Amino acid sequence: MIQSKRVLITGGAGFIGSVLTKRLIEANDIVVFDNGHRDALSKTGLIGHPRLKVIRGDVLDPEAVREAMEGIQIVLHLAAIAGVDTVLKMPVTTMRVSIFGSYNVLDAAVAAGSVERLVDFSTSEVFGAYAYKVNEKDVTTLGAVGEARWTYAVSKLASEHMTHNYFVQYGLPALSVRPFNIYGPGQVGEGAIHRFIVKALAGEPLQIHNDGAQIRAWCYVDDIVDAVLLSLERDEAVGQAFNIGNARSVCTIYDLARAIVRISGSRSPIEFIDWPHADIELRVPNIDKARKLLGFNPKVDLDEGLERTIASYRNPTALKNH
Repeated sequence: MIQSKRVLITGGAGFIGSVLTKRLIEANDIVVFDNGHRDALSKTGLIGHPRLKVIRGDVLDPEAVREAMEGIQIVLHLAAIAGVDTVLKMPVTTMRVSIFGSYNVLDAAVAAGSVERLVDFSTSEVFGAYAYKVNEKDVTTLGAVGEARWTYAVSKLASEHMTHNYFVQYGLPALSVRPFNIYGPGQVGEGAIHRFIVKALAGEPLQIHNDGAQIRAWCYVDDIVDAVLLSLERDEAVGQAFNIGNARSVCTIYDLARAIVRISGSRSPIEFIDWPHADIELRVPNIDKARKLLGFNPKVDLDEGLERTIASYRNPTALKNH
């Protein structure tokens, strides 16, 4: 693991950013740059840590980004509008944050002259609605214009292209990761597992879009953090894009809801509701490239991950020890 580095995490108060902060903070100085829209960081017990600096700021503000970048050696760029419901309501903001925000971060990283590694967080949605064991060389899919959901994927793909070309043109040591359905303790936002667990523990109905036959591969948050930390250590990672997920943890949305009801001991019913928007019907990654170049292997399978996650929702103070 990296040590004695100054690390900037944009969107660092969010779910994955908070877990990254916790893993890195004992050996590094962390600067979290976040607009505070979603706050998982305050539940970790890290606020006030002597090696943590939190800057309230927006990646759309280039001057604020440049100030935050001063003296930074490692950049983890997670800031984005996330969650299907939010993207549908704010498609323009979604694209602005991913495209202009990423441009501001990349440009500031080059100007700083101190950045040794930059990791851009993309998305598995760049593969479109049907993606089975896709690898990084498979063709990405641009969704139909007019369907707001795809604005997220399109703008994230643009961010990937920018990241790669800042490496090509300016020599910025950058790479991209494509997370496949991340979940775990401390999750905030609109993810299916987060939503299902909250409802199950409250004894409320779990609502599933359409027939629930959509297939996903679920990746526990500790596994993606492992992958990111490996990408900071391996020179082979620079200039690359990596699928990060767990192809062993595959199930339909309906089976996921049933598993959460079973593991939590809930009596919540499962309801099916019409969903008129575009959806992901099949999404399973091929991670051979990450396995070969990073030495990455996901360790936490779905039942174990759900047990850990449900336990953390029942006992929120446990997050401080996660």
